[in-house]
Amino acid sequence: MIERWLDDYVPGAVHELGTFSVSEAEIIDFARQFDPQPIHVDPDFAARGPFGGIIASGWHTGSLMMRLYALHYLSPASSLSSPGVDELRWLRPVRPGDTLTVRVTVEDARPSASKPDRGVVHSLIELIDRQGEPVMTMRAVNMVARRPDDGPAPAPGAA
Repeated sequence: MIERWLDDYVPGAVHELGTFSVSEAEIIDFARQFDPQPIHVDPDFAARGPFGGIIASGWHTGSLMMRLYALHYLSPASSLSSPGVDELRWLRPVRPGDTLTVRVTVEDARPSASKPDRGVVHSLIELIDRQGEPVMTMRAVNMVARRPDDGPAPAPGAA
């Protein structure tokens, strides 16, 4: 895990976070629990559908992305929260056996005007297939702490 603080998120920087593959069993298991649409859980139904077979739920794809995002982009030392995501798009189906790469581009990082100990990072997240085509994109907003000066602040009332 890389320790990053607000100033370490440089606009324009591109981070490759790794890859993951997904199997048909994983797609079906996830969908049975969280998105039980026939196109995700029933191979016979899915074979007759518009994609010609089982495809991953977009929520499954996003969950797999989140693992790499949390492990290799956000820092436990500075990640405070996220008020949300913008422009989530599922552009192409994810099929059994697909291998996807997670790529993150820092779009903006700036200190908070009201809370000087933190700031906001805006990032474009792309899941890219083996052909170099995006299958999912989203813009994430994260609250990130600024690097502490010389350790923790003194306790209230301490001299």
